Amino acid sequence: MSELFEPVLRGHDERRRAELVAAYMAVEHAAEPVPEVRFAALREPALRRALEEMLALSGRTLVRSEQTRWISGYRDDVAAELAAEPECVPPAHERAVLTLVLIHSVAIPRAAGLLADDSWLSPHPTPVEELRRRTQLPIGELEAALRRLRTAGLVAQVKAGADDAGGFVPGPQFHRLTAGARRRLQEELILAAGPDSPLAAAIRARRRGRERDRGETR
Repeated sequence: MSELFEPVLRGHDERRRAELVAAYMAVEHAAEPVPEVRFAALREPALRRALEEMLALSGRTLVRSEQTRWISGYRDDVAAELAAEPECVPPAHERAVLTLVLIHSVAIPRAAGLLADDSWLSPHPTPVEELRRRTQLPIGELEAALRRLRTAGLVAQVKAGADDAGGFVPGPQFHRLTAGARRRLQEELILAAGPDSPLAAAIRARRRGRERDRGETR
């Protein structure tokens, strides 16, 4: 790791180097966004820029959460390249289960005014019974898909109350979405949940316009 980051670290004294490495390890490996008060390399703009340079060396970037918390995630261009690789994409049935969790834990509560527009984390779990009703997967395959999604950090299992069985919500990996990734995910969820809605039609038209503009600039 020191060889990879040496071009960034060489301009800093030993204390600053240690602060940068500590912040890097925190944002890369923490399950939740890290409070900037704990790390000088997150608080100080000059060090934060150096930390961004370190992350960029592996295709990563800083993602701000709640103004004073930070975590890392893939840059949008790198995420697009990874999404084009078949081995990086979960199987269709796992994507379908994840979509159901997002619809019932995020999209529906958001439509009811219970969640912020750009939040992809939710205190509203999707019950397993709902997942069983909404999917044609055999129960064994559904449970296996949920286990794999949990292992990947894409869903988490929670209880809604002492007498409630709870269910599944989006997992900690959703902390790592950039603003652009959150926006694209919201569009995909609209297209999946209401493909014939006026909003879905507007999204498709906007995407066609962007594709046409890119084609004209080539």
